[in-house]
Amino acid sequence: MIYSFLNTLVKGYLKFRRFRIQAMYDDPYELQVEVFQNLLNNLHRTEYGKNYGSAEIKNYNQFAKRIPLVQYEDIYPNIERMMSGAPDILWPGKVKWYAKSSGTTNDKSKFIPISDDNLFENHVASSWDAMSILYNNSPDARIFDGKNLLMGGSLNYINDQLVTGDVSAILLSRMPTIGKPFYTPDFETALLSDWETKIDKMASLCQNEDVVMFAGVPTWTMVLFKKMLDVSGKNNIHEIWPNAKTYFHGGVGFDPYVEQFQKYLPDDDMEYYEVYNASEGYFAVQDSLNEKGMLLLLDNAIYYEFIPAEYADDPNAETLSLRDVEVGKHYCIVISTSSGLWRYKPGDIVIFVSTLPYRIMVSGRTKHYINVFGEEVMVHNTDAALKETCNKTGATITDYTVAPVYMADNLKVVTSGLLNLKKHLRI
Repeated sequence: MIYSFLNTLVKGYLKFRRFRIQAMYDDPYELQVEVFQNLLNNLHRTEYGKNYGSAEIKNYNQFAKRIPLVQYEDIYPNIERMMSGAPDILWPGKVKWYAKSSGTTNDKSKFIPISDDNLFENHVASSWDAMSILYNNSPDARIFDGKNLLMGGSLNYINDQLVTGDVSAILLSRMPTIGKPFYTPDFETALLSDWETKIDKMASLCQNEDVVMFAGVPTWTMVLFKKMLDVSGKNNIHEIWPNAKTYFHGGVGFDPYVEQFQKYLPDDDMEYYEVYNASEGYFAVQDSLNEKGMLLLLDNAIYYEFIPAEYADDPNAETLSLRDVEVGKHYCIVISTSSGLWRYKPGDIVIFVSTLPYRIMVSGRTKHYINVFGEEVMVHNTDAALKETCNKTGATITDYTVAPVYMADNLKVVTSGLLNLKKHLRI
């Protein structure tokens, strides 16, 4: 009873909050101008900003001229000082939390600062925006009338002033109080670092919960599903969670996994939402179940710039504002955030599927891009090709790699799109 009452209250709040999403449809440029100005005011208070004379920056053109485009390696020394406790380096004050992400050339992992401003104005705000979108699309949703399961990572408490870990683990550990009663499993289990132990415990603990929504990368989610079916002896997940209806996924392309999820969740009423939630920020969420693409969240403490994909590795490339992007073209995304990432290239390539509203798809990584013969093959191209192949052959992909075929000197014809795929198929 109490859960139903809370669900009604939250639904009312999310209906009121819908004005934020509508503003992203109606006033995208005005929102980005406000975000830019707020970020600029904070840049003035940092050592990084003072080094580049940010006090003299009054507009975006001056900002683009004075503040350089950077990758992680460029600002790593600044982040290292921040992690040692130095204040006001990239963002005002001290930053205690750092999201551990994929490796770089100068270190085994990269550590992305998660300031309190970034946590609440971006990650938490975007999570509420996603819920607002869900309830707008499905007014009868019961997300707060049951349990939600999130596949989180783990944390490493270095000392009282420094904590590192997966961004999902940081979000779980700092989840607002209102969300905690709706989450399963317990936080100790959710934050275990040993994934085998975590999956075993989650499969056991969540068997009898009324899970209505779950979220996580497809691979680990399927590992959990398989374990739960092994433990329960059931045929599919809906026999365990009959009210499960919503899945938020991200991190990798979902197309290669659709058929496998349909076997685990054969209910035709399942709703799949894609999110673009990285260590650097929560950028976008799918706002329509009937259209491809994710709505770019333009009022969530991130200012966006874009570089045409062919110039992604040019340190002096000219950037485009939101007004200048075109549908169907690939862009390297550039962000300035409320955690001190200034004109930072996270390494993702996106394609706009619409501009009113601004919807994007992640088409690849700057390092996962083949253009040897002008073929411009992105990850989403190979994912789509493999999905179609699996549909026609009944194969299931477990892993694959892609490389260009270099023709012999005496061959004059190069067939674009022929890729040397090292595939591991399970027939």
